[in-house]
Amino acid sequence: MVKITDRVKKLEFSILDVVIAAKKLEKEGKEIIYLNIGDPIQYDFDTPQHIKNAMIDAIQEGFNVYSDPRGELELREAISEKEKKINNIDISPEDIIVTAGVSEALSFLLAAVIHPGDEVLIPGPAYPPYISMTEFFDGKPIMYRTIEDMGWNPDLEDIQKKISDKTKVLIVITPNNPTGLIYKEKVLKEISDLAGEHDILVISDEIYDQITFDKKHISTAAISGDVPVIGVNGFSKAYLQPGWRLGYLYSHDPENKLGDLLENLVKEARIRISTNSPAQKAAIAALRGPQDHIKEMNKKLKERRDYAIKRVNEIEGINATKPEGAFYMFPRVELGERWDNDLEFVLDLLKKTGVLIVHGSGFDPEYGSGHFRMVFLPQVEILEKAFQKIEEFMT
Repeated sequence: MVKITDRVKKLEFSILDVVIAAKKLEKEGKEIIYLNIGDPIQYDFDTPQHIKNAMIDAIQEGFNVYSDPRGELELREAISEKEKKINNIDISPEDIIVTAGVSEALSFLLAAVIHPGDEVLIPGPAYPPYISMTEFFDGKPIMYRTIEDMGWNPDLEDIQKKISDKTKVLIVITPNNPTGLIYKEKVLKEISDLAGEHDILVISDEIYDQITFDKKHISTAAISGDVPVIGVNGFSKAYLQPGWRLGYLYSHDPENKLGDLLENLVKEARIRISTNSPAQKAAIAALRGPQDHIKEMNKKLKERRDYAIKRVNEIEGINATKPEGAFYMFPRVELGERWDNDLEFVLDLLKKTGVLIVHGSGFDPEYGSGHFRMVFLPQVEILEKAFQKIEEFMT
């Protein structure tokens, strides 16, 4: 009766796809150590109490109505304040649209700017939805090389080489998921200049902007000059609200080169009516309330990062570069003749040890191949247990 579209059939999300095998083993009684998904709440982190209270108060006080499709004005004002204070970006509330997480922001953007056959430059490896959503909207993902031996820094020559007359969007993810790289100011400026020279829209994903360890995050829009940048960000990570599904996009376009893009994005926001209204009240409390939890979270994560990077590099056949932000590592594994590919390695590890990680080719079949992504969110004791299992498995 129903013919399913190719765009849906092709959809993949490696981070959750591997969970299917893990849940099956768990039902059979096997203990699983989940190191696959960047959800701090699944470990020993919790949403700050003042944010929870604000959500409860909003519900109790009757703020359960549809809200402004663009997002509540007070929240957009708070976002504007935060971006100025944290990232040195001057944007007004009118430049901001509140979305159901970064995923909806990305969906809005690609739906608005990608025509069939248009190309999107994406760092390889990258967070998988950038690849799958580009294809979903009939675009073509073009992966630009990032150099593992240089901490996964972008290969600017490769970006330039891959720009064509079909290139419409260039994606930046900093701090990076899955590698943990924080893009240097010089690199961001060169990327912005390239985009400006070729009239390419820059989309900068900065949801990990406040989760950094060794150096400060620099926002793309803060150094792009007159080159327009659409920034995407949210509350899942630094504010520990992953299940609340709240994010935002903003337009930094000082010379109005993007024309009526923002107003057309608002049309998409109207079609879905609004995002979660009580959660928006809580997000205001998150931005304007105490920020102590961020410092404490980063302290815990740095300790776990330092342990994890030391421990993983002690295992023969695996090595990794040190992440500078976010909470992921992207180690390389020597597959040898034992495994045909990294997915086979991940599933074999899961079956024999119960440790669940994500295959690197799910983040890019070329530049992610032969790697895996794992989180270092759990307590050191859990990480120690996982690494012991991985080491025994490798030897």
